[in-house]
Amino acid sequence: MILGISGPYAAGKGEVIAYLRERSFYVLSLSDVIRQELAQQGLEETRERMIEAGNALRSENGAAVLAERLVAQLLPDRNYVIDSVRHSAEVNALRAADPQFKLIWVDGDEAIRLERIRRRGRGGDPLTLEDLQRLEGREQGGDDPAGQQLAAVRQLADFTLDNSGSLEELHTEVQRVLGRSLFFERPSWDEYFMSIARVVATRSNCVKRKVGAVISRDRRIISTGYNGTPRGVRNCNEGGCPRCNSFAEGGARLDECLCSHGEENAIVQAAYHGVTLREATVYTTFSPCLMCTKMIINSGMSEVIYNADYPLGEVPLALLREAGIKVRRA
Repeated sequence: MILGISGPYAAGKGEVIAYLRERSFYVLSLSDVIRQELAQQGLEETRERMIEAGNALRSENGAAVLAERLVAQLLPDRNYVIDSVRHSAEVNALRAADPQFKLIWVDGDEAIRLERIRRRGRGGDPLTLEDLQRLEGREQGGDDPAGQQLAAVRQLADFTLDNSGSLEELHTEVQRVLGRSLFFERPSWDEYFMSIARVVATRSNCVKRKVGAVISRDRRIISTGYNGTPRGVRNCNEGGCPRCNSFAEGGARLDECLCSHGEENAIVQAAYHGVTLREATVYTTFSPCLMCTKMIINSGMSEVIYNADYPLGEVPLALLREAGIKVRRA
C-alpha cells in the first residue's frame, strides 16, 4: 500500500503520517529531496527557500522530478506513506509507479488551522488570516508550470479528510481509508516458482545463456540449479568452456560444451543431498534439452513447467509427453 499525503497549512498531515508510522508504514517525503538540495548549497531551511528550491528543481528537471527520485527507493515488500505531494505531475508519477497508489487530501477549517499555527509557534509561520491566505494562494498554482499546484493536487485526491474535529475523529477517518485502500495481488504458484527460477539463473556463469531451474514438491522447494561448468572446474565466464567462449553456432560443437545444464544441476544437487524427486515438479526458464529430459523422466518427476523454448526442444517435449509427464508453458 502506497499512500500520498497533501493538504494546506496545519491541516493535520503530520498527525495522519504519525498515525500511519505507528502502524508500520515507512515514511518518505518529497521535501527531503529539496532539503538535500538546500544542504548542498549550504542554505538554511526555511519555508520560502523550500518553495523556491522545489520550483527550481521542477523547472530544471521536469515537474515530476521529486517523485521520480523518490520512486527508486520504494520496495515491494512494505507499506509507504509519502509526504509533501504538491504538484499534479508528482501524483501522476507515483500512480505510474504503482497503479494502486492513493492520494489523501487532509483539510480543515481555516480559522482552526490558523489557531494551530499560532500554538505551534514555528518561526516564519503566518500569524494572521491574511498572511495565511496570501501564502496558501501562492501554493495553489499559477502560470509557472514548475510551481506548486495544490489546487490541482486536491482535484486528484482519492480521499479527503476533514480534520476540523478531534484527533479521534481524524484517526477514525484514516482507518476508513486504510480499509478501502487494502489491496493484495499475490503471484500464482507458477509465477512464484518461475520468478525464483529466474533469480536462480542469475547465478549462472555460462557465457551464452543463463538458465535456472527450481524443483518443488507439495509447493516446497527441494532443489535448485543453474547452468555452468562443474564444481571445481574453471567457470565458463572465466574461459572454462571452449564452446561457449567461442560463441559457437546453436546446436553445433555440443561435444565441446563443458557446462552442466540448470535442470541437470538441480537433479544432481538433489541426489547429492539424498532428496527424492518422485512426483516433483521442475520449473525451468527454458524447455529442457534431450539429456535433461531423460534425467527428468528417470528421476520420477511428474511435471515440467517451462518459460521459453529451448533450441532443438521439440523431440524432448514429445518424449516427456510420451513418458506420461505433464508439460506446460508458463
